[in-house]
Amino acid sequence: MVDAIIERVGRRIVVGAPLGLGKPVHLLNALYRRAAAEPTLELRIVTGLSLARPQARSDLEKRMLGPIVQRLFGNCPELAYVGPYSRNALPPNIRVIEFYMRAGAFLNNATAQQHYISSNYTHVARDLLLQGVNVFVQAVAKRDTDGETALSLSSNSDSLDLFNLLDATDPDRRIVRVAEVNDRLPFMGRDALVPESTFDLVLDDRSLGHDLLSLPAGPVHTADYLIGLAASSLVRDGGTVQIGIGSLGDAIAYGLCLRHRENATYREALRAAGLTERCGDSIAAIGGTGPFATGLYGATEMFADCFRHLYQAGILRREVYDDLAVQQLVNAGRIGSEVTLGTLDALVEAGAVASPLDAAAVDHLVRLGVLRDGTRFADGALVTPAGKRLDPDLGAAGSRAAIEAECLGEWLAGGSILHAGFFIGPQAMYDHLRGLDEQELAKFNMTGIGFVNQLYGHEALAAAQRRHARFVNSAMMMTLCGAACSDGLANEQIVSGVGGQYNFVAMAHALEGARSILMLRSTRTKGGKVSSNIVWSYGHTTIPRHLRDIVITEYGIADLRGRQDHECIAALLNIADSRFQEDLRAEAVASGKLAPTYRIPDRHAANTPERLEAELRPLRAAGHFPTFPFGSELTDVELVLGQALKSLKARMGRRLGLAGIVKETVGAGLDVPDAALPYLARLGLDRPTSLRETMLQRVVVAELRSGGHI
Repeated sequence: MVDAIIERVGRRIVVGAPLGLGKPVHLLNALYRRAAAEPTLELRIVTGLSLARPQARSDLEKRMLGPIVQRLFGNCPELAYVGPYSRNALPPNIRVIEFYMRAGAFLNNATAQQHYISSNYTHVARDLLLQGVNVFVQAVAKRDTDGETALSLSSNSDSLDLFNLLDATDPDRRIVRVAEVNDRLPFMGRDALVPESTFDLVLDDRSLGHDLLSLPAGPVHTADYLIGLAASSLVRDGGTVQIGIGSLGDAIAYGLCLRHRENATYREALRAAGLTERCGDSIAAIGGTGPFATGLYGATEMFADCFRHLYQAGILRREVYDDLAVQQLVNAGRIGSEVTLGTLDALVEAGAVASPLDAAAVDHLVRLGVLRDGTRFADGALVTPAGKRLDPDLGAAGSRAAIEAECLGEWLAGGSILHAGFFIGPQAMYDHLRGLDEQELAKFNMTGIGFVNQLYGHEALAAAQRRHARFVNSAMMMTLCGAACSDGLANEQIVSGVGGQYNFVAMAHALEGARSILMLRSTRTKGGKVSSNIVWSYGHTTIPRHLRDIVITEYGIADLRGRQDHECIAALLNIADSRFQEDLRAEAVASGKLAPTYRIPDRHAANTPERLEAELRPLRAAGHFPTFPFGSELTDVELVLGQALKSLKARMGRRLGLAGIVKETVGAGLDVPDAALPYLARLGLDRPTSLRETMLQRVVVAELRSGGHI
């Protein structure tokens, strides 16, 4: 395959590849190794989110991670370029150019930082071509049915944007399109289906199939839960949601599930957290607290695992349709998903079809599912699937009865409960998708980013589908005047990338009834020092202040839309950590943006982590708000060890931390308590065979004891 690519494009290969799972690992590795072995071959890899297995940096981490990585990632091969790329050690004839990076993985990596492309996700296809891409590669799923082959873009239907652009600008197929089949990818239908002719070359060797790289669920802490709880109260029944990956996404999903399944407990949680008292007006005006009678629809660039849990809870179930007239009638309550004669009447009244029916109308109604497959129009008559000829006039009484009995479908076709551009998650998510029957799986419509992340070209349909949209994203920092920093630092080092965040924020301001929700933890801790994530100003902006809308921290909700600057500042001070409120207030006053007489209201002056823990403690005692809301791929022993090793690492990073650990270790004595044995056995330290292993054993025992685990 590499030889075929070189033959077509020459010895300067600029290869584009999807982000995340959609990379064809074997093919990219073959290209990389060929270029590494042949310095005269120039290779450029233009992509995003180059994922890798977690790498251990110490003996203890290796002992901990080894079995977990093997269990979670199976035989998934590593991308050969990621290691040298991460070490800033790529060969001089090879370059990696990313438009989205693994969060925090490439800070201070000069090569990665210099060659980063800052691009909205909706512009990535365009920017790939501007980088001179002459080869595009993608991993696909394949299915052979009745002698016909179908390919699925599976995890990365975002490539549809590039294919559409290529069809318009590259009719001679100068840019070579290459697919690599991986039979472990879920076979997604609908928009993700493409003909074999989409690709010029297909690498189809089933021995190359491999497990998928996964992102296991992480722990959800108190601050995350309270942010998610607040966000869940702003979601309106019958509305639309976009949610990202990670602990905040899981926290929102948990809040929504609690709201739907255990509503009394949910309302008590809102009350206990002070959200009912402090934010009740915003909740009533923007969202709601009742169960989901109609359900939600997802319009999200990333199909994260939290949507699986919303689906299983019966929340993600509002179907939308790609036909504007149908969607508008559904919104108006004129028709439902079940087809009746009233469905036909409503379509006629709306002018979507004419009566008497003609050939075009019949074909259209069959596609919509209003008429059964096999129904057709011929020689001025409506022909039933059984071949009976009927009067096509829907107003004729006799014809109506016959149409209802012999032609009418049962359910509207093409309903989607989710549109997304790519997915990645834990192995359980992939197993779930592979286990759905075809009809159920079709409700998850993987499609182009140009459709999901913006309104251009389909404004009316998007507005009809995305009712009461709540686009929920994460930020790292927020200025008091409402600008958000989500992807980079003040020194222009890129942490991750803008992705689709700007698109969704802008769309929230363009769609009637939509809201942008930015979530952030109020503080961060580094090297034992706590800093505020709400700041007066910051030298890098992802979302400008003129697009400010709703901001949530663990201390509540700030509704900034249409507010004056002094009102925005006051609202954000109310949800800042109280350790920093007064200094922030003073900066705003000194800058002339807040009256010198302004004071933080008493009910917002006790924003402390201790208060939050106290608020959740009774609910946790009753079994709610667990560390892993949807379970974990780790064992109970591994979860405890993970906490202990994380604590140990943090202590090692603090001044005099090592001295304290040595003191605890020496003072712990030589006896190993029985309670420590399962943890030591998991690390292979229950029977040390060297002085080094003995010391590691004692360090682990001391840390387990210090953390109250034994």
